[in-house]
Amino acid sequence: MNLPQKFEERMKNMLKTEYGKFIKSMDESPIFTGIRINTSKDGAREAVLKEFGNLERVPWCEDGFYADKSKISGNHPYHIAGLFYFQEPSAMSAVSALPIEKDDFILDLCAAPGGKATQVGARLGKNGLLVANEIIKGRANILSDNIERFGFTNAVVTNETPQKLAEKYPKFFDKIIVDAPCSGEGMFRKEPQAITEWSTEHTLSCAERQKRIIDCAMKMLKGGGYIVYSTCTFSPEENEGICAYILENYNVELAEPQSLNMLSRGRNEWAFSDFDVTKSRRIFPHKNKGEGHFTALFHSLDSDDYFDSKSKIIKSCDAESLYRQFEKEFLNVSLNGEFCLFGENLYLKPKNIDIDKIKTVRAGLRLGICRKNRFEPSHALCLALKKEDFKNSADFSCGSDELKKYLMGNTLECKEKGWCAVTVDGFPIGWGKASGGILKNHFPKYLRLKK
Repeated sequence: MNLPQKFEERMKNMLKTEYGKFIKSMDESPIFTGIRINTSKDGAREAVLKEFGNLERVPWCEDGFYADKSKISGNHPYHIAGLFYFQEPSAMSAVSALPIEKDDFILDLCAAPGGKATQVGARLGKNGLLVANEIIKGRANILSDNIERFGFTNAVVTNETPQKLAEKYPKFFDKIIVDAPCSGEGMFRKEPQAITEWSTEHTLSCAERQKRIIDCAMKMLKGGGYIVYSTCTFSPEENEGICAYILENYNVELAEPQSLNMLSRGRNEWAFSDFDVTKSRRIFPHKNKGEGHFTALFHSLDSDDYFDSKSKIIKSCDAESLYRQFEKEFLNVSLNGEFCLFGENLYLKPKNIDIDKIKTVRAGLRLGICRKNRFEPSHALCLALKKEDFKNSADFSCGSDELKKYLMGNTLECKEKGWCAVTVDGFPIGWGKASGGILKNHFPKYLRLKK
């Protein structure tokens, strides 16, 4: 690997006797792929492990496993149904460090493509709230798709600047994730383009941007709350240096992330200050099965205060009636929340957040489309429910020809009538509409398999 000379010089100065093993690992250590199981879906863990065999667990993530991506495809029905997510193993460390409670309000401030957000959502209870934000619109759409696939009912996806969110939600969140944009040194092995973009000046520029993002995040944290800060770089300026900045400027303590005890500690000599940063954690490719990563957990020492963000309901009585009619006819469950109509799209928004004047990609659970006095259910609604929640369902085994035909967009034979959930081994994967013994395919066209 042709690494920048100044990068090599800095790493040699940092690691000293370890440098030889480090630089060798950059060329010779395998690149690890991971999957993380969506534990918010009952039975997902058992089904995935049965399907893929005896997988090695990622030490710092209870639901993460090393996997061979050449053998586990993104086209696998369990992936399409939201039972698991492909994620670089080191990236699982940040959320693993966070002490999540079932009713927490949690913000993932730089959330795309959704690895950490879906990891949070799988651990939250239904009374909690997840806000996943991404400033770049195209990436926010990808984030929204992954949130949908995991079937969360209490997640909002926003497309805002950290500054705008800080103005809207002061002292609002119990936990915040700042997986900060960084120089990407830890991804050199996987993303060679990061090597060509690297420079000493770039790392310093990234550090300044990270401070501005942290400043916004701290304004949104409740007293007594937690912030986890993470990067995928080795740069001390962006890691221990940012820890020192946070400790110097805010009333916080660096907390001990017990779930990461197997990882290397941050080093005080890399912090450019007198603060103790040894409770932070690093992942090096010559020591761990993963790419370069940094994680630090901060606990606010401010008093416990609460900002009341009143929800504004967009009245949609006719649309709600259409949905309730559909629910009565085809579901065994009644959903509660605030019904919001955006154009023709009906959402069930979490009650505890005001999204007025906030650029929102996903305002909670998208129920479906209300058009010409009829309601058509969304793919998101199907993935958010369990098999027993549907009055009509057609179940197929994971490797069956019928399921493959469905995922390719074909019609199937079906004895049911009306809207019907198609399930794979009992897990909802999409809608169909049955009539005259035929199930018309409503699996989203952009997700359909080519072969």
